[in-house]
Amino acid sequence: MTAQQLLGAPDPAALDLTDPQTFLDVDLHAMWHRFREERPVHWHPAGERAPGFWVISRYADIVTVYRDNKQFTSERGNVLATLLQGEDSASRKMLAVTDGPRHREIRNLMLKSFAPRVLEPVVAGVQRHTRALVSRALESGEPLDFVRDVADHIPINTMGDLMDIPAADRERLVEWNTRSLARESSEDSEFESVMARNEILLYLSELAAQRRKNPGDDVISALATATVDGEPLSEDEIVFNCYSLILGGDESTRTSTIGGLIALAEHADQWRRLKDGEVTAETTTEEVLRWTTPAMHFGRRALVDVPLRDQVIKEGDVVTLWNSSANFDEEAFEDPYAFDVGRTPNRHLVFGHGPHFCLGAFLGRVHVNAMVEALRGMVAGIELLGPPQRLYSNFVHGYSGLPVAFTPEPAAEGTH
Repeated sequence: MTAQQLLGAPDPAALDLTDPQTFLDVDLHAMWHRFREERPVHWHPAGERAPGFWVISRYADIVTVYRDNKQFTSERGNVLATLLQGEDSASRKMLAVTDGPRHREIRNLMLKSFAPRVLEPVVAGVQRHTRALVSRALESGEPLDFVRDVADHIPINTMGDLMDIPAADRERLVEWNTRSLARESSEDSEFESVMARNEILLYLSELAAQRRKNPGDDVISALATATVDGEPLSEDEIVFNCYSLILGGDESTRTSTIGGLIALAEHADQWRRLKDGEVTAETTTEEVLRWTTPAMHFGRRALVDVPLRDQVIKEGDVVTLWNSSANFDEEAFEDPYAFDVGRTPNRHLVFGHGPHFCLGAFLGRVHVNAMVEALRGMVAGIELLGPPQRLYSNFVHGYSGLPVAFTPEPAAEGTH
């Protein structure tokens, strides 16, 4: 972080973090540095359409809140969009917005489908899909949109395999998923996001009904036929938890692989370290995850008054936890603004922390690792042909387009 960047950082008190445009207009590293230094526990005032809320930016404070499911709850929303409305329609039906014994029961049930041993064939499929897509991009010899031509096709096939979603329906799900989490520009309406979410829920409801009658070995069937305390899960629990898996598994993975490609293209020294075998694909994967931090924030609501630093969070207050700040906190990471593919340790918060640690963390790492391995083994050079097209969102730090050109390794030319 240069002195010039810090001087240009906006005053936290003047920023509207409910406005997605804020995240396109400012230098985010400089912005969060100033939050951490001046207002680590900051009260964001109410706006015309939303109540006020707390903004937590220090790594240690965020970990403390993530761990504390006694004084903070997820059940009234876990992202700004739902927290500021006062509720989440999936509350107590979806793992991410369920706490207490029910959370543990549903989580343990779903963990069976995400055990590394169970996922061995899925991991092999991820590696195969990824190499095939990169190979196809190299064989074309043409510039490509990395988002639409490569990244869009990897995680949805994994989630599709896990849920046995027909191949013909997967492209539609990617489109709905992107629209439900973010908009490509300020001209897109929030209504379109709501409609996209409803399309996914209706689609999953139909699949769940089919699997109840004719179950298979997929995750939807596992949920549709499971019982907790002798009772089957409700239709809402089945549908919302499948929706959550698609939402997180697709969007966050795509964003990480796209952001990772940008970082490797912009840091020639780190690309060379990876290519030369100086560092492992595993440490590179962790640094790509930290560097990209796809989900910029998560949130909680206070159940009691909680002191934090020099403030008191009041019962009922909304608390937002900014991973995109924590993962660049100077108190938690040495030289945080350096993209260092050999960074160890690398205890980033991309997958959250505590009781709600991301169920799909293993698969998220598998996806990014597969892309890192494919690029290292098959691609000699990456050229960005234009600026990345950012999504319009205050939740997902993502991209709708990225024009690139790949130079193939000599050994990869003509391979199939």
